[in-house]
Amino acid sequence: MSSQTLTTEDPNKYLPEHPWISCIPILLAVFIYVMDGTIANVALPHMAGSFSATRDESIWILTSYLISSGIVIPSVGYFSKLFGRKNFYVISILMFTFASFLCGTAKSLGQMVIYRILQGAGGGGIVPLSQAIMMESFPKEKRGTAMAIFGMGVIIAPIIGPVLGGWITDNWTWPWIFFINVPFGCLAAVLAKNLLFNPPYARKQKNVKLDGIGFFFLTFWLICLQVFFDKGNNADWFNATWIRWIFTLSCLSAVCFFISQMRKKETLVDLSVFKNKEFVIGTFIQVVMTAVLYASIAILPQFLQSMMGYTAYLSGLSMMPRGIGSMSATILCAFIADKVDKRKLVCVGLICLGSAGLFFGFLNLQIAQINIMLPNCLMGFGIGLSMVPIINLSMETLSNEQMTNASGLQNLFKNIGGAIGTSLVATFLTRFAQVHQYMMVGKMSELNSVFVERVQTTAGALMKYTDPSSAFHLAQYSQYGTLIKQSTLWAFMDSFRIFGVLCFVLIPLLFMFKKSKDLK
Repeated sequence: MSSQTLTTEDPNKYLPEHPWISCIPILLAVFIYVMDGTIANVALPHMAGSFSATRDESIWILTSYLISSGIVIPSVGYFSKLFGRKNFYVISILMFTFASFLCGTAKSLGQMVIYRILQGAGGGGIVPLSQAIMMESFPKEKRGTAMAIFGMGVIIAPIIGPVLGGWITDNWTWPWIFFINVPFGCLAAVLAKNLLFNPPYARKQKNVKLDGIGFFFLTFWLICLQVFFDKGNNADWFNATWIRWIFTLSCLSAVCFFISQMRKKETLVDLSVFKNKEFVIGTFIQVVMTAVLYASIAILPQFLQSMMGYTAYLSGLSMMPRGIGSMSATILCAFIADKVDKRKLVCVGLICLGSAGLFFGFLNLQIAQINIMLPNCLMGFGIGLSMVPIINLSMETLSNEQMTNASGLQNLFKNIGGAIGTSLVATFLTRFAQVHQYMMVGKMSELNSVFVERVQTTAGALMKYTDPSSAFHLAQYSQYGTLIKQSTLWAFMDSFRIFGVLCFVLIPLLFMFKKSKDLK
């Protein structure tokens, strides 16, 4: 495994003269890339209808995007050396923009998945490179403020996505959620080419070789893992032979990938950063938080549209308070991130995030829109208050030369977490609904006086329009429909409670970080 040598030079030697100017193309590129991870959520039923696909099949539109970008993310170090970091950044933006246009022209689910894979691959380098450039462009005492600004794109974009996607879907058509990226992507590429600072160590290098073996194992690992999570529920998980084979191949590929990275000299990634305890703990916390974020964003629109009867736009609008909460938190972080112990900020953020999950876990179908907006605002505030400081905590003990590689690895695992969270939550809904249906179906018996009374009342009302026998069967069917709806509601609530508990479980890990020495 290749090792990074810690720099002995002044870490402020290669700083841009006007670092805030470089934030303009970075924030624009990050915003449109991250937003595309969630903008399709509220439009998913519309796309599934256009492609004649089931809800489970349409999930591939979301997860294929995350996994393809996850495959490219660890390669950003190699491509940055091959093309030069600034040039590769511009290439990534242009590739992402072109793939966005193709997504809008898709005529089948297969085409859409292929174009989303291309889109994710094009944008895979945007976030880690943006994060590394932002961290390197400022001295350590100002990185908290810089990363708070960076968090405006990383955190708010996936929350704004469903709102914008819902409005576009209801007022135009779903292809426009992809076409809208084209002008902004072109603008971001032009600005990046002209405004970004290019330090000597980030320029094009000679005799750069691709770790083909490592890239093969990485690709095979992530593809098999995604198939396992996306198809496992429908195939009854390990009861299906082919699922067991897919899972085994995924595990073996992961082991081979990490072994290849430890033994070879020219590797795809530098695993030496995992010797840093703060980096490992911070990455793990971010993976779980990303899984919770993407899973909640995936199922909340489904809950509002299928259970509450909301339109795509109205369900997106109900999620708008997340953006308000995140905006408030990131602005707060911009002022206090370098003055307050970051561990405390993350702790408060996780408490808010967990409380919001538990709040969602006790809703019912007789709620007002404000009951959705308030916990959404609290969840957004928690995400904004915790995500930005935890990035700083995980990176502040690394050298500038390690930033690009570390950002790539960190975002790889965050993408895996987001894809796993999105896939697993579909399983939660299906299995929990089955469990609650099994628990409640025993109440639909002639021995239950309440059930008998409701059937008789409903049948009596229906007898005005049909014969007594048909009215009785329709009344029973009506009660069974209510049971299905209640069991599905419970499944949604159980999923939200799990999200809340996971956030609280992460809090003790914060005690493993050391207090920052750069507090003002």
